[in-house]
Amino acid sequence: MAAPMLLPGLGRLLEMPAALGRLSRAYSKPHAFSEVLQLPKPQLTKLVFPLQELQRYLLPDSEPDLLQLRIFDPSLEDVARAESFFTATARNRIEYRSSAVRLDHAPDLLRPEVCFIGRSNVGKSSLIKALFSLAPEVEVRVSKTPGHTKKMNFFKVGKYFTLVDMPGYGYRAPEDFVDMVETYLKERKNLMRTFLLVDSVVGIQKADNIAIEMCEEFALPYVMVLTKIDKPSKGHLLKQVLQIQKFVDTKTQGCFPQLFPVSLGKTFSLYGHQFLPL
Repeated sequence: MAAPMLLPGLGRLLEMPAALGRLSRAYSKPHAFSEVLQLPKPQLTKLVFPLQELQRYLLPDSEPDLLQLRIFDPSLEDVARAESFFTATARNRIEYRSSAVRLDHAPDLLRPEVCFIGRSNVGKSSLIKALFSLAPEVEVRVSKTPGHTKKMNFFKVGKYFTLVDMPGYGYRAPEDFVDMVETYLKERKNLMRTFLLVDSVVGIQKADNIAIEMCEEFALPYVMVLTKIDKPSKGHLLKQVLQIQKFVDTKTQGCFPQLFPVSLGKTFSLYGHQFLPL
């Protein structure tokens, strides 16, 4: 499992005040990550490495196969650089581009693309809205009604990449969801990474398995993101993490081996860890 192996990265963050000073000069605008580093250690650990606090619930010799992971562990500079991607400035424009119901209606963009998919009401639009919190002029509509997103929505993230918000699958999904999403995943040439969101309360559902099968069939590199980690109890969350991690280790080929847990408003670890390898 990922949790026991995250501590070294945290220690490095706490030991780099000089690097933080260099970063403040390199990035002229204040950044959320710099503020995170000022938090007390327990709060910082919970925010940056949310699985770390689950470590004490594990026995040292439990689930040994789940501990053999190669964790992507970016430096402080890497995380700050990733955050700068999402900070709107005159030279780094972040904006909504267009929407499409079919691939042939999608904008012809040359930049790499990343897409977010997940079940209806998994928190996909809320997560994207939080990622764009440093670009408040970008409007991402969020609704408590499942199935609110009916089209593929394209957002330009500076000169770096395009982020695509896909319609949710499952309950109240668009009637043409399969044709829309499957065609995009299969044929979009500049799609570089797919973020597949899974509700940590209920785990991988039948509809999630269909999305996973599509990613595997089309040989797409994808990342499994666990949402709503603040909802279940620690014991239930740990059970889900162990089950999903085992699924990733034994049932997938293209999935990144590390799970990325998020809760609303606490998305630093997602963009800090996963948008860098594009």
